Amino acid sequence: MIKNYLKIAWRNMLNNKIYSALNIVGLAAGMAVALLIGLWVNNEYSYDRFLPNYKQLYQVDVNFTIKNTGVITQNAVAIPIADVLRRNYPEIKYVAVSDWMGTHDLLVGSKKLYINGASIGSDFLKMFRYPLIKGNANTVLKNPYSIVLTESTARALFGNADPMDKTIRIDNLHDVKVTGIMRDVPANSSLHFNYLLPFSYSLKTVDWIKNASTQWENQSLQIFVELQPNADYTILAKKIKNILYDHEAGMREVKPQILLQPLKNWHLYSEFKDGKTTGGFIEYVRMFGIIGILVLLIACINFMNLSTARSERRAREVGVRKAIGSGRLDIILQFLTESLLITFLAFLLSILFVQLALSPFNAITGGSISIPYEHGAFWTIMILYILFTGLLAGSRPAFYLSSFNPVKVLKGSIQIGKAAALPRKVLVVLQFSCSVALIISTVIIYQQIQYVKNRPVGYSSERLVMTDMSGDLSNNYNALKNDLLQSGAVESVATATSPLTGITNHQGIERWPGKNASDQSINAGGISVSDNYFKTTGMKLIVGHDFSSSYSIDSSNVIINEAAVKRMGLKNPINQIIAFNGVNGPARIIGVVKDALLESPFAKAEPTVFNHIKEGNILIYRLSANISTHKAIAKATKIFNTYNPAYPYSYQFADEEYNHKFKLETLVGKLAGIFAGLAIFISCLGLFGLAAFVAEQRTKEIGIRKVLGASISQVWVLLSKDFILLVMISCVIASPLALYFLQKWLQKYDYRVTIGPGVFLISALAAIVITIVTVSFQSIKAALANPVKSLRSE
Repeated sequence: MIKNYLKIAWRNMLNNKIYSALNIVGLAAGMAVALLIGLWVNNEYSYDRFLPNYKQLYQVDVNFTIKNTGVITQNAVAIPIADVLRRNYPEIKYVAVSDWMGTHDLLVGSKKLYINGASIGSDFLKMFRYPLIKGNANTVLKNPYSIVLTESTARALFGNADPMDKTIRIDNLHDVKVTGIMRDVPANSSLHFNYLLPFSYSLKTVDWIKNASTQWENQSLQIFVELQPNADYTILAKKIKNILYDHEAGMREVKPQILLQPLKNWHLYSEFKDGKTTGGFIEYVRMFGIIGILVLLIACINFMNLSTARSERRAREVGVRKAIGSGRLDIILQFLTESLLITFLAFLLSILFVQLALSPFNAITGGSISIPYEHGAFWTIMILYILFTGLLAGSRPAFYLSSFNPVKVLKGSIQIGKAAALPRKVLVVLQFSCSVALIISTVIIYQQIQYVKNRPVGYSSERLVMTDMSGDLSNNYNALKNDLLQSGAVESVATATSPLTGITNHQGIERWPGKNASDQSINAGGISVSDNYFKTTGMKLIVGHDFSSSYSIDSSNVIINEAAVKRMGLKNPINQIIAFNGVNGPARIIGVVKDALLESPFAKAEPTVFNHIKEGNILIYRLSANISTHKAIAKATKIFNTYNPAYPYSYQFADEEYNHKFKLETLVGKLAGIFAGLAIFISCLGLFGLAAFVAEQRTKEIGIRKVLGASISQVWVLLSKDFILLVMISCVIASPLALYFLQKWLQKYDYRVTIGPGVFLISALAAIVITIVTVSFQSIKAALANPVKSLRSE
């Protein structure tokens, strides 16, 4: 019987090539979207789960309760916490302090790499079991002057030679020996590095880390722990939460509480509210998962509509089959078999679509997903996927067509088309409601990104460049600065301890004029800057004056931003005295600078304090407007290589780094736009097929109308008005639904666009225009047909 069903299904497809092609292409597009999103969602959920013991791995975080701000969660904690966890809690198996060092220079002969690495505790590789090609996880980081390289880094430095026990120079300061080679870190890892140094290396070579190793008030580094397999996290959490509170009396005002964040949550659940995980990237993963299901549903609706619309052609077939003894179950199985055959062909086409789309999709998302052809589990899921889609798409046609009364059908006393019209219209409204909602969402996301991008940043980013003060640059700063200015390539130079796209240090303002006894300290960004910082960056002083050229004069003076003035409630801030938590003494305010967006462009500017130093670790310079960027960089390269020959010259343009802050929102906007376009395309395929069916069904009516004098425009209106009405109803339904969800999405941003009626009108107009264009081809074709041919009955 199955063989017979397949033969009939194949013949029906060949006899109705256009409708079969519309069904297969529409279903293939929907399946491709769902499959592509499914692969992406699976990849996002797979982060860090390649580690065999990922369920036992945690990161130590700390909550601070700040009055008028709420609970702030950070993953930078005090180093002494590690010793307490290691000594006093048997539930903890391993503890590792880590310093994610950023980019440093690795030098082997004439080869030099400026790449990211980390300095980590000796237990790290016992916890995070990244595969080692050479070396033993228990001993590779035992010596302070040892290093573990990833496979690609070892190849870049040593070629095909064996790197073990070879010497590498770090930052042109210290020599370290290669003690291990590990596989490259997988793309779906939350931690990324090219080499690992022992944390004991940082303790010996970095003064501030050496000092911080005994300071409970210094929250600067990360700590990872692995729990024993039988440990109960909920019990341990209660035991460890007051470690910082008990050991550092100076921080009790902000009620510090230690907590552990599971490794499995790092990638998807990175946002905290009131000290608890509330979400993060998981929201977008779920959103696109829903979009994938909706697009697949739209494709299935197309199949249902086109199948039931052509039910009149199959009605007599059903009547004859029932008359000669076929049961309803046999007919249901026949139509479901046809549906599964079409779905199988659509699946093959969808695999081709996905394969073609993977490269541009990975370019957009920055991922590396691929179709896992070699995995049996993938094909098992795909078989279930085909069965589910085929049964979903074919269910209504199968049950609807099998319900026909054979006597009425064979007598011609049943009007098939009218019986299916209402459900078909409901399905059209449903699929276009989804499509219009996606269009509205795409427009709002684009508006939000543009709204924030057009927000004043508080500094001039044009031709502004940043370079890390690595190697010998700090020792030769004055000569480097003079040569850059004299070259004509650079017009202004300064240094700072934070880039223009982030604040790397925070401090508490403990006292200020007018502070009430109930007021808590203010968490403020702290940036140390050299001479000409505000001139170089283009930040504007509102009141007061800049730092002088003499560091000794301004060593106890500070400049604050507008947000800090507002937070402290200062009416006349100049010459007011403020004091900080920790070792810093009182400071006098000598100036107020306009707020600058140094962190999130979507949030309010945070209180920030600038103090004066001779030089920082980040060089900030503005290229001259009188020379092309290419020539300016070429001149700068020669000067940097003169003073820092062991390091490759690297730089970042401030505007490009700022644009990276929109990476997530831009990704969401692009994907939403692509999927909205595909949803409309699939919906229009179905609409095209339905319009063709309606035109075919009303051929004689159109012929009579034309004989009686109907114009082409009148016939066009006759055939198009119903479809346009359905799409208009879809717009009415989609608008409030989209508004509800988009308002919830926008609530996460302090600085956000206001949703006006224009976006709904534009989206509705776009949907209607697309509908008119889609339907018009069939309508005009029918209107132009010769009525003589359509009215012939012989």
